[in-house]
Amino acid sequence: MKLSSHLLYLMPLAMGVGIAMTFQTAINSQLREYLYSPLQAALFSFLVGTIVLACLVFFQSADKPDLATLGQIPWYLWLGGCLGVYAISISIYTAPKLGFLTLSGLIIFGQIIMSMIVDQYGLLGTEKTAINWQRLLGGVVIFIGVLLTFQR
Repeated sequence: MKLSSHLLYLMPLAMGVGIAMTFQTAINSQLREYLYSPLQAALFSFLVGTIVLACLVFFQSADKPDLATLGQIPWYLWLGGCLGVYAISISIYTAPKLGFLTLSGLIIFGQIIMSMIVDQYGLLGTEKTAINWQRLLGGVVIFIGVLLTFQR
C-alpha cells in the first residue's frame, strides 16, 4: 500500500474509531455503576445510539429501503447487531477488570487474527489477500505488546 493523500486522510479517521471506542467503553463502564448489569448499560447505550442513528437516517437524502428490499437481505447480514451487543457488553464487563490498555490490546489482537483469516480466504465478499510473513510478524508483535500490558 502506497502512502497517498487519501491514505493520510483515512488514517486519522480510523484512529478516531479507536479513540471513540475507548471513550465509549469508559462511559459505558461508569453507566453500569448506576444500573444493575453490563447488559442493562449496553441496552441504554444502544438505545441512545439507535435514536441518534434514526435521526441521522431520517434527515439523510438517500433513499430508504422498503420491506421487500429488507426481505431480500441474507440472514447472516443481520448478525452485525448481535456482534455489537457482544462487543459492547463484554467490553463493559471486562474493562474494569483488565484495564483499558489490556482490553484494547486484546481487541486489536482479535481483530488482527480474524482480519488475516477473512483476507486469506476472501470471506464475506472481501478480496483475497494472502497471509505473508510481514502480516504474520505484525500479529506476533501485537500479541507480544498485549502480553506486556498485563504487567502493572
